[in-house]
Amino acid sequence: MVSLSINGTTHQVDAPGDMPLLWVIRDIVGLTGTKFGCGIAQCGACTVHIDGQAARSCVLPVSAVGDKKITTIEAVGETAAGKSIQKAWLDLEVMQCGYCQSGQIMSACSLLGQHPHPDDKQIDAAMAGNICRCGTYPRIRAAIKVASKEGA
Repeated sequence: MVSLSINGTTHQVDAPGDMPLLWVIRDIVGLTGTKFGCGIAQCGACTVHIDGQAARSCVLPVSAVGDKKITTIEAVGETAAGKSIQKAWLDLEVMQCGYCQSGQIMSACSLLGQHPHPDDKQIDAAMAGNICRCGTYPRIRAAIKVASKEGA
């Protein structure tokens, strides 16, 4: 058994240590907002926060998490940065198909946690690993800037 703190709740899960965190979150815990995209940490759809830092859950073995706090898209709106980002995403109608957006939002929230008022270079660096097949990158950048101005 592995004990995980996910979104402020402790979960006892029966999972092998090498099982990717993504599958524990989705298949065992039942939180399906975090998406599977590529399985090799290249697309960002599986992004979660581990102690506030963006991490790719598709390649992170559950045994590597230890007692760190995991936050998924289901709870990111409970943080100031998450609330600001989610509001900006809706106000600017960032989403098109929406599949990648949970990972995009998680990466953007992590960015604002580290740099409350990021410049374009910081936004580009933080969001570089998140792929959007619909090409909503200009709206994503604009939403991050709006959220940063709203005091994320």
